[in-house]
Amino acid sequence: MLYINDLTKNYGSFTAVNHLTLHIPEGDLFGFVGPNGAGKTTTIRIVCGLLKASGGTVRIGSTSAPVGSKEMKRMIGYVPDFFGVYDNLKVREYMDLYGSMYGMYSRDIAKLTDDLLELVNLSDKKEVYVDTLSRGMKQRLCVARALLHNPKLLILDEPSSGLDPRARVEMKELLKNLHSMGITIVISSHILSELSEMCTSIGIMNHGHLVSAGRIEDIMQHLAGGKRIHIRIVSDMENAVRIMKEQAFVKVESVRENEMIISYGGPDEEICRLIGQLIQNNVILTDFHREEGSLESLFMQLTGGGAQ
Repeated sequence: MLYINDLTKNYGSFTAVNHLTLHIPEGDLFGFVGPNGAGKTTTIRIVCGLLKASGGTVRIGSTSAPVGSKEMKRMIGYVPDFFGVYDNLKVREYMDLYGSMYGMYSRDIAKLTDDLLELVNLSDKKEVYVDTLSRGMKQRLCVARALLHNPKLLILDEPSSGLDPRARVEMKELLKNLHSMGITIVISSHILSELSEMCTSIGIMNHGHLVSAGRIEDIMQHLAGGKRIHIRIVSDMENAVRIMKEQAFVKVESVRENEMIISYGGPDEEICRLIGQLIQNNVILTDFHREEGSLESLFMQLTGGGAQ
């Protein structure tokens, strides 16, 4: 869907985006994460045609249209971090205005407005002035506006910024719903826990470089060198350690009084066989579980710093 190749953006001697190459497949919900100044927003603005790249290419689907062209812009729905609305317009009028900018017919705008306002849970605000809406409602209205021309790609830059907890939950549920409808979504955010709950894949940027990209679980497994498994053992720990050391793809990381932690680099379906080996050799165990990583720990490991 979105193909970014060798993208570079320089401001004098400062390089904001440094030879970034990335492919986001159709139907993906992709999360851009990184510290302030990492290059996320710069990349997004170049893709949307709001900034000119110093080098590299951006392509959406099979189109050969240049970045910033009308054809390319029609393929993108963009929700910026600081969204703009016209306070002296009603919600319906606001949608009419943007629909007319895309040359849409009034009857089509009206039908789509009803559908989109229902989608973002603002149907009862159609005749309300925009300036009376809460920040969360305004943000959802901007999502509806960004979808009005039926774009192939929806891009949101920090959509939860400044929202209260309830509004963040509503925005998260909206994006998950849009993703379930097959819409390709790119979202940048500093709220890492929300991205880990929503996104199918992520890209981590730091100092203009794309440090890592892919599915969260794949990146974590690659960095950890395997799956970490905790096994709680009641008796015969010495025998259990010996058995695990004899297994392929297994590294015994630590042994405590009644718990052993192993790192396993083999296929998931073989994990149960490992436990079976212990039971067959009369090792009594009460629990085993795979250690769950977090996007926060992954972020810290790859950037050497915190989310800002």
